[in-house]
Amino acid sequence: MARFAVTVRFSANFNEDFLALIPQHRAIINPLIEEHVVEAYAISVNGTRGGITMNGQNAAVIRAVVEQFPLFRFFEQVAVAELFVFDSMAARFPRSSLH
Repeated sequence: MARFAVTVRFSANFNEDFLALIPQHRAIINPLIEEHVVEAYAISVNGTRGGITMNGQNAAVIRAVVEQFPLFRFFEQVAVAELFVFDSMAARFPRSSLH
């Protein structure tokens, strides 16, 4: 299984249609996080860019998952790149403590 970085760009002009889809979008994202398909999910403070780290067989599979997101129709741009290195605190062993 490979790991991919997905970057998305969308308009910051969130209308009622966009806002109404957020609960449906989260209902898709949350199980993907629990299933380790989505490792990380972030949206910029101005709301125009997002980053998702995902696990999958290939870029086509990842893109197919992203296209199922309820907010996909608001994405102006989607880029999928396979990662060579991915490191994070979550991917490391917990520190041992003698306390």
